[in-house]
Amino acid sequence: MSIQIRKFDSSHPDFPKQLSEVLAFEASEDEAIDRSAMQILEHIKREGDKAVLEYTKRFDHVEADSMAALEISQAELQAALDQLTPERRAALQVAADRVRIYHERQKNEIGSNGFTYTEADGTILGQKVTPLDRVGLYVPGGKAAYPSSVLMNAIPAKVAGVPEVIMVVPTPNGVKNELVLAAAAMSGVDRVFTIGGAQAVGALAYGTATIPQVDKIVGPGNAYVAAAKRRVFGTVGIDMIAGPSEILVICDGTTNPDWIAMDLFSQAEHDELAQSILICPDEAYLDKVAESVNRQLADMPRKDVITTSLTNRGALIKVRDMDEACEIANFIAAEHLEISAENPQQLADKIRHAGAMFLGRFSSESLGDYCAGPNHVLPTSRTARFSSPLGVYDFQKRSSILQVSEGGAQTLGKVAAELAYGEGLQAHARSAEYRLK
Repeated sequence: MSIQIRKFDSSHPDFPKQLSEVLAFEASEDEAIDRSAMQILEHIKREGDKAVLEYTKRFDHVEADSMAALEISQAELQAALDQLTPERRAALQVAADRVRIYHERQKNEIGSNGFTYTEADGTILGQKVTPLDRVGLYVPGGKAAYPSSVLMNAIPAKVAGVPEVIMVVPTPNGVKNELVLAAAAMSGVDRVFTIGGAQAVGALAYGTATIPQVDKIVGPGNAYVAAAKRRVFGTVGIDMIAGPSEILVICDGTTNPDWIAMDLFSQAEHDELAQSILICPDEAYLDKVAESVNRQLADMPRKDVITTSLTNRGALIKVRDMDEACEIANFIAAEHLEISAENPQQLADKIRHAGAMFLGRFSSESLGDYCAGPNHVLPTSRTARFSSPLGVYDFQKRSSILQVSEGGAQTLGKVAAELAYGEGLQAHARSAEYRLK
């Protein structure tokens, strides 16, 4: 088995078109999936717990007489944590500690304490920052089990001050992932229900007799979960609708090609739609990486997934120089951007659009996935042009503060009245004028 990764040259007249085609990804909103999600949500809204129990039996093959049977106690979560091997528990603890430290620093740096200032006439203006009351965390189950996602979603919420985090995780055929439960215990998750799919999203969004309505739903899921999140947005907040995982590596040709090949694999192994792209000004180096890809492929347990991903959505791009590599990187706006070069910071200064930047040849993207500290929930499909990684700020909201003094009302009242009359809103104008002396 070998992989033929597409190669492009930025000097080719058709390169812009070629690049756009390789980046193209439609989050194929399958009408059947969307319709099914809508029906499930409507059923949950009408029937609550009863509907959740029905769907859990139908889709996860788990029979339960009541929702209480689907809730995992804190004692069971702690037991899952306690039974981990010392090595696995230590690794989970290091990752959790680093994620917590990073987000505590983030909270301090982004002005989470709010602010006020007083003007000369005594008017006080400012902003109050408060955490959300309750957050729902969706964690995939079945084939996928991601304890790292539990840490990355629950810990920032707790650092932000969210009093209650409710986690939902499907357990097909009743099989629970102990590491996921251990991560929930370590992260301070308050309640855990073994439900999944669109029905879990509906339960969190609308609330049932057992599951209280949340203010925001975060966490990844399958196409039905994504469709449900789209539909409940507005009733509750959501983090994002994530597309397939992506890595873009810009390299000056001095890094071991085997390292770069494996970095490309690290995203390609997620699923067939994942995208891995390498940009380099050295064509011979691109060939070395291509050779390494094919040489190392046989040792990969997920080689079939990697092959499909790299064949259909991978690319090796030769550019004029590293400055042009940065220009193209800004256009791609990748979820993960590795800058594997001698002077990565100089190049990073030229990057405006990326979900996360990994600077230097020792900063493999996999470290960010698990334990470096910054959040691994990142914008995909070029949405890094306008959105950010999940963070403490996603679990907080801001209220403006206005305490206008009598003196301030004299000045601001005249301004407001004039503008209100200009907009034809007389009540607005008179409301301000009543305060004038």
